[in-house]
Amino acid sequence: MRKLGASIYKEILLLINDKVGLLLMFMMPILLVFIITIVQDSTFKLVNDNNIELIVVNKDKGALGDSLISILEQSGTYKITTKNELTEAQIEKTLLSDNQLLALVLPESFTESLTAKAKSISSEMLSEFEIIEVTEQKSVGAIPIALYYDPVLQDNFRMSVSHSIRSFLSVLENRLMIEQLYVEMGFDEIPTSMEKKFFDNQTTIEQISANSSSGDVIPTSTQHNVPAWSIFAMFFMVISLGGNIVKERLSGSFVRLQTIPSSFSLVLISKMFTYLFVALLQLTVIFSLGKFVFPLIGLPSLDLPSNILGLILVSALSAFAAISFAMLVGTFAKTVEQANGFGAVTIIILAAIGGVWVPTFVMPAYMQTIGNISPLHWCLEGYYTLFLKGGDWYLLSPTILFLIFFILACQILIYSKLKIQNYI
Repeated sequence: MRKLGASIYKEILLLINDKVGLLLMFMMPILLVFIITIVQDSTFKLVNDNNIELIVVNKDKGALGDSLISILEQSGTYKITTKNELTEAQIEKTLLSDNQLLALVLPESFTESLTAKAKSISSEMLSEFEIIEVTEQKSVGAIPIALYYDPVLQDNFRMSVSHSIRSFLSVLENRLMIEQLYVEMGFDEIPTSMEKKFFDNQTTIEQISANSSSGDVIPTSTQHNVPAWSIFAMFFMVISLGGNIVKERLSGSFVRLQTIPSSFSLVLISKMFTYLFVALLQLTVIFSLGKFVFPLIGLPSLDLPSNILGLILVSALSAFAAISFAMLVGTFAKTVEQANGFGAVTIIILAAIGGVWVPTFVMPAYMQTIGNISPLHWCLEGYYTLFLKGGDWYLLSPTILFLIFFILACQILIYSKLKIQNYI
């Protein structure tokens, strides 16, 4: 134990002297966690807090244009700014230069078009039931309204807004068509009781997170980003640990260590314990920031999972996976530049296909399959299971099994390489 302690102390001194490695392992992920979480939280608030700014240019000569604007405002989804004086060219200029994203233009014949369409449909319906007789007439189509958008706006967000406006427009169209039905049947207006049944008794949609437990964990930008970038930080120790192993091998330190009357494996174990401490310290720092600092700057707080034992196990396995990969790169690399370059690029690629940058569910099916080879994917799945899905052991088992397999595979390759080179 005394020899192991001395070896670990030596590794700690080497690590402290590696200023660049420490900077990459701590400062970079902390900055990433703050920046990415702030950006994503702003996006969540844009949709969830109903802050979608919408310019409306109402050129309609009737009353239905104002009715649609009123429906949009009452929905609470949009922050409406009416600018009826804008021309088409001015709308485009406003979107491109004034930091505005969306503009809705209602044409002059908006009311006339909707009314004609509703009257045509109601007449055809009543004639089908032989309630009234109508002369043959052409089907009337509504004139389209225009939704201008800033070209930087993502397609999925733009389509969501388009479908939202379409649904509110459908409410207006349905009301108008039912009014026309009553008019065709000789009523001056819709009876109050029927109007209430038609328009006020709408089915609501209750959104429920499919957590495996009965808790009330609500997914937030913090719950997603803190675990993801903590994993990225752990695996980026390849810059420090991988390069350190290459330096020791090239400087002859490995050969000198073989002359020490203690097992060379003791040196490798000391490295693993040292960097395990570093990895767990990274997690502690980043999780603490999410728990205590994020609320101070208006970000959601990190809620720790109820399965603390699962959190410790997944964290330890993730740390050992990162350490094993870094040691593997350091063992096979011939130069420090190779270790740093290959290690950094590989981690970025594994993070990208593993879901750290972009969620895997938005990727094509073949990319989701390829992503299963990434250890970062399985580490992330483990944390998502803990933080977002209740931490059920059954759901954690694939992560645990894959990480154990990955660690063993890396250690076997390291042992084989060092054995061939007579370092063991």
